Amino acid sequence: MKTPHANLRGRGDVDIDSAMTPMIDVVFLLLVFFVWTASFQTTEQMLPAQLSSQMGTDPMQLTEPPPEKDLEDIVIAVSFDGVAAWTLNGQPLPDADAVERRLASIARVDPAATVIVHPAPAVPLEYVIQTYDAAKLTGFTSVSFAVNGIR
Repeated sequence: MKTPHANLRGRGDVDIDSAMTPMIDVVFLLLVFFVWTASFQTTEQMLPAQLSSQMGTDPMQLTEPPPEKDLEDIVIAVSFDGVAAWTLNGQPLPDADAVERRLASIARVDPAATVIVHPAPAVPLEYVIQTYDAAKLTGFTSVSFAVNGIR
């Protein structure tokens, strides 16, 4: 479709379709850019909270909050100086079987406690895996590793 355009000198007709093509391209590219960079995650209201199922505003009707976590994190330090040595929250243990027995007794109380295996840099991998397996086999669901600073 050609229409006369008063602002163009020397040209009598301008093709409107070809004049709109660059604008449509720019709008499409902006749309793609904004959709690509948009974050669709809700950043607010992410704090864990438990709301009472009871209705009302009387403070005497509200239930008490749940008790705090019973146990701290369980840290198992593994060191090696020719012989492997274990400490559980600072208390030395003689061997891997003692570590497993102690973890089993703690798991009976709170299997949701976090176990952190903290090996020294010189510890052979077999002792680290043995400690990790002991924690998983005794029933702990959250077992992680501590790392030393990277040099």
